[in-house]
Amino acid sequence: MIAAVFTGCPGRTADGIEITLINNKVEIDGALRAFAQLYYRETGVRVTVQSFGGETPYAPAIAAMFASGFEPEIFVIEGAAGYEDARRGGRITNLDNEPWLADTDLAYISPTTGNIVGFPVAIEGWGLGYNRDILRRAGVDPATMTNIAGIRAAFERIHGMRSELGLDGVVSMAAGPGMEWVTGLHAVNAYLTLGLPYADSTRYIDMLLRGEVNQQRLRHFAEYMDLLFRYSIPLSLTVGGYDTQLGDFATGRTAFIHQGNWTDPVFADMGITWEMGYVPHAFLPETTDGIFIGAPSFYIVNGRANNIQAAKDFLKFMATTPAGHRYMVTEAGAVAAFRSVTLQPPGQFSRAVQQWAGRGSYNMYAWQQNEMPDGFGMGTLGPIFHLLATRQIDVDGFVRMFTEAVATLR
Repeated sequence: MIAAVFTGCPGRTADGIEITLINNKVEIDGALRAFAQLYYRETGVRVTVQSFGGETPYAPAIAAMFASGFEPEIFVIEGAAGYEDARRGGRITNLDNEPWLADTDLAYISPTTGNIVGFPVAIEGWGLGYNRDILRRAGVDPATMTNIAGIRAAFERIHGMRSELGLDGVVSMAAGPGMEWVTGLHAVNAYLTLGLPYADSTRYIDMLLRGEVNQQRLRHFAEYMDLLFRYSIPLSLTVGGYDTQLGDFATGRTAFIHQGNWTDPVFADMGITWEMGYVPHAFLPETTDGIFIGAPSFYIVNGRANNIQAAKDFLKFMATTPAGHRYMVTEAGAVAAFRSVTLQPPGQFSRAVQQWAGRGSYNMYAWQQNEMPDGFGMGTLGPIFHLLATRQIDVDGFVRMFTEAVATLR
């Protein structure tokens, strides 16, 4: 957890208003704190930023905060489970009349009332990230990696050249303790939506919520995860954390990484200049030429907090001013969810997400992992991936345990 408290600027008299924002992306903590300082200079409103993520999962941290009686003005939800928890806790605020609403199609709509209740933090996306220089040296064309045969062939070729390429593994992957959000959420989303039309992407999440799986699809998915694990650096895979995973890719120890464009600020801090991009997590025999893109995180203005209007004003400043636009795109490296933002993100993975999104809905697959019951992905499915990564089970065991876990949702 990273926390920063701003106590004022010399020579300015503040009006005494303070708000707290709980952030779920440690990668943007520095940029968000700097924006909060700018906001204080502009308005006199003090902002406290607390960030959870990476190896300190956000969900249990915010739950513990609420249980302690602390009510921040702004916090994050990531889907139906988070919304339902916030609704039950009386923490939802209606945002229907906010001026930024006309500038986006991605605000979170309450499934119970139809009101706008969530401010879209950014457009995010992920696929199988790659180091273009390594692929070029290996003679691998990323355009061929749109089905499992193409991915398998690329992995085999690069693995065979790993000494020549200076690699310790083909894929940078982490499936150890604390990384269940990568496996139990983001990886599971591949099973849920790969190949489905963006506007009609609920087939497999609907099945899962009924306690059912598609056995053939699940087996293809399990074989793909097994492939990723077998071509990873063993120690990094099984006991490494977020920093290890990113570090292996950033230092050229691997050619690929299973992460999203939220990693751009970290890679920028590491001084990476080589070209990066995405190929699909194409685990099926047929071509699936798209990556996972959505607005997965939403700021909620806490209806139980002290300074609700001040929280709304802060979000308005972020969405409608040049300073807010610079923060979202240039400083945080995000793909902004607002149409009026014309800036291009500096990060290569963010630019790749923007390019994939620009191709249209055929090349985008939706995010449905956050529609699973709260805790099911990380707490129930995540440990099954760890068992596969550590060879305590094989593909058959993974399919069986995944199926049994889903059946408990009936």
